[in-house]
Amino acid sequence: MDLELTGRVAVVTGGSLGIGRAVARELAREGVNVVITARRQAALEHTAKEIEAETGSRVVPLVSDTTDTDSVRAMVASAVAELGRVDILVNGAAAPSGLVRNSVEEADPELLLADIDTKVVGYFRCAQAVAPHMKANGYGRIVNIGGLTGRSSHALSGMRNLAVVHMTKALSDQLGPSGITVNTVHPGVVETEHIHELYEKEAAKRGITAAEVEADFVARTPIRRVLTAREIAEAVAFLASPRAAAITGESLGIDGGLTRGVFL
Repeated sequence: MDLELTGRVAVVTGGSLGIGRAVARELAREGVNVVITARRQAALEHTAKEIEAETGSRVVPLVSDTTDTDSVRAMVASAVAELGRVDILVNGAAAPSGLVRNSVEEADPELLLADIDTKVVGYFRCAQAVAPHMKANGYGRIVNIGGLTGRSSHALSGMRNLAVVHMTKALSDQLGPSGITVNTVHPGVVETEHIHELYEKEAAKRGITAAEVEADFVARTPIRRVLTAREIAEAVAFLASPRAAAITGESLGIDGGLTRGVFL
């Protein structure tokens, strides 16, 4: 399917690694010029060169911190200066500390705040910064990368992903009349640089091996495998395209069937 994305411009936060990098690569394959942004310049430059060489699209690496409003605004201004416009925002930044999984007695409130500041308020900062440009163009796509912990109770900072869903719905109402859609994608267990750290942590907690943790995830997933980052990226690219113009305010789980709940 032709996604009709050639010539569009995207900003991908958390774009140097993992799902963010896969999303940037997939958009570039579709002819999108992409700004990738994260905290580390070296990782951004490496990823930008790699994707440019592979796809021929332009990829601009810009350092920013989504917990800093001025940093976000400066990054978006630089993106517009470099590429002329912003049509697509993919929010994928995450706190360096990761999910807060401890019990209520052991959890660090400061880590929880940092997680929410990055993943919820940070996503809002980015949406707020790009919205005027999208409104001026009469076209915009915002895709927020959430997580399945928003649909379960096993990690305290799953509250961030539930908050992202609420924000997505609120922004979809506000921005829809300007031709801007806003959706959330919840990835399941995905093969990235960090997945093996998760396996190790779970293994230590449960007194089993990392391989056994992975096997347990696979056994509980109806498709019987771990997902690839590209599978997430392909769904994001569709939501970022004109083909998805009628889809907004939605929360899409891409988890191979791992989540058994029914969400209306």
